[in-house]
Amino acid sequence: MDRTIQNAESWARSFFSDDATGHDWFHTHRVRNTALMIGEKERADLYVIELVALLHDVADDKFYKQENQGLNEVASWLKSHGVEEWQKLIDMISSIGFSSGKTPDTLEGKIVQDADRLEALGAIGIARTFMYAGAHGDAMYNPDIPVRENMTKSEYRKGQSTAINHFYEKLLKLKEKMNTKTGRLLAEERDEYMKGFLDQFHREWDSKIGS
Repeated sequence: MDRTIQNAESWARSFFSDDATGHDWFHTHRVRNTALMIGEKERADLYVIELVALLHDVADDKFYKQENQGLNEVASWLKSHGVEEWQKLIDMISSIGFSSGKTPDTLEGKIVQDADRLEALGAIGIARTFMYAGAHGDAMYNPDIPVRENMTKSEYRKGQSTAINHFYEKLLKLKEKMNTKTGRLLAEERDEYMKGFLDQFHREWDSKIGS
């Protein structure tokens, strides 16, 4: 394994060792593996994909007190490890998250964004949604709390919501936002699984099972 990749993996493992929000090391590990798989099919630069995937959440400002603190720390780390195109990687990383409202300019960035979004779909996406809601004190579901639309980044991060609302506020929109052919194919199955879960959830909530 390349030394820079190895060090990036060690940093991500350590950074997320105590995470209980669904953004643990195994999330990063899965994003990396999925992104590499998509990258092979899309004929992209696998080295760039792996490095961006490993560091994409280390740079996320939701884990820091100050805006852009994470990006600045990752930029310093890349420069200290002799990564010449560090600014290109930072531009990709800053565009990956859903709350950024951006699409990366490069194929590699788009692939990591697809892999990250796939993590929010399917069985793992469902599990991570409830994990994140519980860690932030949000309700599983409350029909009196409306689904939010047209949120600012601050409202998305800090406003009142529920785990179930999150599916409608974000997750059900992801299939149409995939960047690559491979990503779209993978998203189809996971999106259908998620819709089936929501249908079952609402039937149980409304006591309509067996009807």
